[in-house]
Amino acid sequence: MSFAEFQQKLLQQFETLPERLGGHIELSLAAMAVGILISVPLGIWVARRPRLETIVMTIASVIQTIPSLALLALMVFAFGTIGWKPAWIALILYSILPMLRNTVTGIQGIDPAYMEAAAGIGMNAQQTLLSVQLPLALPSIIAGIRTASVWVIGAATLAQPVGAVSLGNYIFVGLQTLNFAAILFGCVFSALLALAFDGLLRGMEIAARDRSRLRAVVIGSLIAALGCFPLLLSVLKSPPAGTTSSGSVNTAAGQELDSPLVIASKTFAESYILMEVIKQRLEEQGLPIETKGGMGSAFVFEALVNGEVDCYVDYTGTIWSNQMKQTDVTSPVEILVDVATFLKAHNVVSLGSMGFSNDYVFMMRQEDAERLEIVDLSDLARHAGELKLGYDIEFFDRPEWPTVRDAYGLNFQEARSMSPTLMYGALDNKQVDVIVAFRTDGRTLNLAVIDDPKSVLPPYDGILMISSRMARNAAAMKALRPLIQSISSSTMSRANAIVDVDGKSISEAADWLSDQIESNRK
Repeated sequence: MSFAEFQQKLLQQFETLPERLGGHIELSLAAMAVGILISVPLGIWVARRPRLETIVMTIASVIQTIPSLALLALMVFAFGTIGWKPAWIALILYSILPMLRNTVTGIQGIDPAYMEAAAGIGMNAQQTLLSVQLPLALPSIIAGIRTASVWVIGAATLAQPVGAVSLGNYIFVGLQTLNFAAILFGCVFSALLALAFDGLLRGMEIAARDRSRLRAVVIGSLIAALGCFPLLLSVLKSPPAGTTSSGSVNTAAGQELDSPLVIASKTFAESYILMEVIKQRLEEQGLPIETKGGMGSAFVFEALVNGEVDCYVDYTGTIWSNQMKQTDVTSPVEILVDVATFLKAHNVVSLGSMGFSNDYVFMMRQEDAERLEIVDLSDLARHAGELKLGYDIEFFDRPEWPTVRDAYGLNFQEARSMSPTLMYGALDNKQVDVIVAFRTDGRTLNLAVIDDPKSVLPPYDGILMISSRMARNAAAMKALRPLIQSISSSTMSRANAIVDVDGKSISEAADWLSDQIESNRK
């Protein structure tokens, strides 16, 4: 990539900066505010109760040991929703330990002579707390808030897979589309935001230590101004097309939506491209749209069922195996019909297949397949003990793996889980010998496809799934129905290659794919 191309990609990231930076600040500050309200009073209370202190600190420490992404996922399942709420609650829990610990340390570390002096002049417990203990412990408490703020701002970048908007959108999208500019952009702005908060709270810590009210007021005003940034963005943001003064949205068909239609994607380039194509078509109909890109497979399906998402493209094999828990494989048409029936029972409408099938396929370097005379999975099973397998994050936890493993007796020397984006580089660099890839991935053109003669792996026809709310909207249906049976597997593969091989943007690939769809219609 030339410097000019990199610079162009970097400049493109500024288009979504207000929304993502604003979302990151709002999420972080809201979590910190509630975390302070929990941690500081709790720390003051348990500081004088050793047994309770041990219990509370142990619980807070256990929460802190849970990986932040896992904690986010737990909150989604605990509250049955995606987006801002579970991310906010997870970050609140993640913020508690450093503030709680520093509050207890600050209270317990006060020189007993001060306490004796307070008692000597007749102060009661409340007066001693407000006039002696808190002022002396305040620098320690603020130091805990500083630590928590850095942790929370860093953890907020991981909120994207559960549907919350943050600077993590740049990092996740960049990783899945090999867009180094997006990754760098997200990392730099996350670091700058963390440094800004740390610097401001450092100043507040010094103000508390030096008893400087003026400095405290100035820094407090700066923190408040930073906190108002998301609100300012929402005020300045122009209303979506068709929005009335009452807040409802008039569609081209004369219907009203009480909120924008939410279009989602999973975590790989193909899903992002299709989300962008759908978004463009709906916007052409004057419909207000919100996007939630890069969501986890289980999260996005549950969000559609719960009405938190209105549309995304999934695959029959995924629904068949993950949601319907089926292990037998029938014909693609039968599976398509059964999936549609299952979705209808969950108040989800399948508009049908988009025309392409992105099946799971085992692949190898062409020269290795020829040398070992591997054509199908039965051949692969004979050599599997000498080979290393690379697979995407989900595959070994899906029902498809034990089914295909047992059907062919696959037992690899080593199996490594990694991002789908990194699998191809690992295969090329001979870090793995076999990968579980995707048929329409644009990076598979020079690889040997290993056949599945027993048809163990289910078909993965791309299907357009929508909420009942969207199904009732005539303008949305007018925009989406032409997408059914409009994209061949080879066309989808080429669109993916525009991002994964040519290094172009998601929007460029979506524009190309939209042109192909229109050409086919004519």
